[in-house]
Amino acid sequence: MTKIELKEAGLKVTLPRLRVIEILEQADSHHMSAEDIYKVLLNSGDSIGLATVYRVLTQFESAGIVDKHNFDEQHSVYELSTADHHDHMIDVDSGKVIEFVNTEIEQLQAKIAEQHGYELVDHELVLYVRPKS
Repeated sequence: MTKIELKEAGLKVTLPRLRVIEILEQADSHHMSAEDIYKVLLNSGDSIGLATVYRVLTQFESAGIVDKHNFDEQHSVYELSTADHHDHMIDVDSGKVIEFVNTEIEQLQAKIAEQHGYELVDHELVLYVRPKS
């Protein structure tokens, strides 16, 4: 995300905001907790506090820059918002997050909503999985 895109989202360009975006863009895992981001900042010598990271993530979520997920009860994770919809599988043993797209599932969800007299406007599908033995 560029400085211009931050301004277009109604946010001032600040070092903490730029650094959080940079970390999310460069992350091996697209899903990071506020604590994960804070650790990266500490390791790189940035003096940005954990409270600031939480505040930036909350602002980004309100502006539609990041999506917040609660895959477990312990903490939230964040990923940069994209125009492309995807769902998630969570490996319950390792915590690994796997993104996937399946058009059949998407069509079935819309069909189910329609059968109940509704139009599907949004959804979030999370499958909790374990490797087969």
